Amino acid sequence: MSGRAVVVGGGFSGLATAGLLARDGHRVTLLEQHDDLGGRSGRWSAEGFRFDTGPSWYLMPEVIDRWFRLMGTSAARELELTRLDPAYRVWFGPGSAAVDVRSGREHALRLFEELEPGSTARAARYLDSAAETYDLATRRFLYDGFASPRGLLRPEVLQNLPKLARLLGTSLHDGAASAFRDPRIHQLLGYPAVFLGTTPYRAPGLYHLMSHLDLDDGVLYPRGGFAALVDAMERVVRAAGAEIRTGATVTAIETRRMRQRGPSRARVDAVAYRDRAGTSRRVGAEIVVAAADLHHVQQQLLEPGLRDWSGKRLGRTDPGPGAVLLCAGIEGELPELAHHNLLFTPDWRDNFSRISGGRPLQAETSIYASKTSATDPGAARDGHENLFVLVPSPARSEHGPGAGDRGGDPAIEAVADRALAQLSRWSGVPDLADRVVVRRTWGPGDFARDLNAFRGSALGPAHTLAQSAFFRPGNRSSRVLGLFFAGASVRPGIGVPMCMISAEIVLKAVRGDVSGDPVPLDEKREAHA
Repeated sequence: MSGRAVVVGGGFSGLATAGLLARDGHRVTLLEQHDDLGGRSGRWSAEGFRFDTGPSWYLMPEVIDRWFRLMGTSAARELELTRLDPAYRVWFGPGSAAVDVRSGREHALRLFEELEPGSTARAARYLDSAAETYDLATRRFLYDGFASPRGLLRPEVLQNLPKLARLLGTSLHDGAASAFRDPRIHQLLGYPAVFLGTTPYRAPGLYHLMSHLDLDDGVLYPRGGFAALVDAMERVVRAAGAEIRTGATVTAIETRRMRQRGPSRARVDAVAYRDRAGTSRRVGAEIVVAAADLHHVQQQLLEPGLRDWSGKRLGRTDPGPGAVLLCAGIEGELPELAHHNLLFTPDWRDNFSRISGGRPLQAETSIYASKTSATDPGAARDGHENLFVLVPSPARSEHGPGAGDRGGDPAIEAVADRALAQLSRWSGVPDLADRVVVRRTWGPGDFARDLNAFRGSALGPAHTLAQSAFFRPGNRSSRVLGLFFAGASVRPGIGVPMCMISAEIVLKAVRGDVSGDPVPLDEKREAHA
């Protein structure tokens, strides 16, 4: 297929797809409803402070670099990356001493031995398994749109079926608990489930591969935050020839009926949208890539007879957690905090059951706090720090939005207040709340309103067994020819690297490539040198 392509949504998956299609020779127009690009990767600045309001962990750097290389450049050329040491700091309950987690095999094994004497050999086996599983997943599963079963029949996959079946048949928590006794290790190995939009009790054990990323591989930070990554992608996408229109709210994906028989009932014809002045406009298209929330696309942008998934099926989707976010400018320095900080409550299972079950959070809950000014002094004004706090919460859009100056929904502001007080107590900064000079909050209502996120989900559909790999919605429509899907709602899943991989899966689908292999880098470079 070739010709005019329209990408709906300017988040990571939309930008990545627009760039790849433009570099492949298509005439691409990207439509984004907001004035800023980035989707869930929001940004906010005020009074000399700068914040990311979305993704903040730069993991799987080879995936991000791969996209830049497909575009004829590299992450090293476009970004200033810093390796964090420590990767993050952890508190295992009130009154506990902070534990610094440093990346690298030797550091990881030493930490496990300190937490559970005699565990070094078991920790080495666990990390070896995580690395092997990660390698297999990146080579054989993540770039596979599962349009064909051939990828599952490769000898390497068949050879590993017993191990894969065992990992899929147990939870991430149970896998950690079977290898280690200390609950602190269970938490260190289980918390990556949050990155997957689920809990360690519901994430398949296969996802222990996530521990390879922070404990072995390392955590990076792009100077300027994830906003700098968005800006770099925008530069590269525009340079490839794609047109980007912001302030463009898509209202419909228009189709025309097909006369010939076949599974597709129609083909894409155009995308209708309203510009920032409220004027209705239309862009003709042979290809449409919906890089927005799948529920919104299916229920609001397509005719009922052309929807791949019914409202009932979509309504059964596990949306993953919501979140309450707090951005605070802090007077003075905060040496007690590292760049990334995690606070784990002792009532780990109850904490997650409240989030996934929609029950109110306890006064003290597990939270994440980021102080990017530790690495990036430009994120805060002189003599101050910036502080971003994320509280995983039930995905319930009725909980309302946040706002600046304590003007958000009372329930959202109360969660933010409790989180700040908890961080103050646990980290030993008793006057933290008194030192706040700038403040703004966000809640599930913001995600629902601003991102069309299903039930106010902060990340996207959870990576439970029933919503992973070939069980997750696919990347092309079975009813509308020329319609494709990218982003967190579809394969391979949530997170910045996954969204960028989804763009490559779409590129392959547009080309008619049903293999499970990544697009060869050399092919792209030679074709567009």
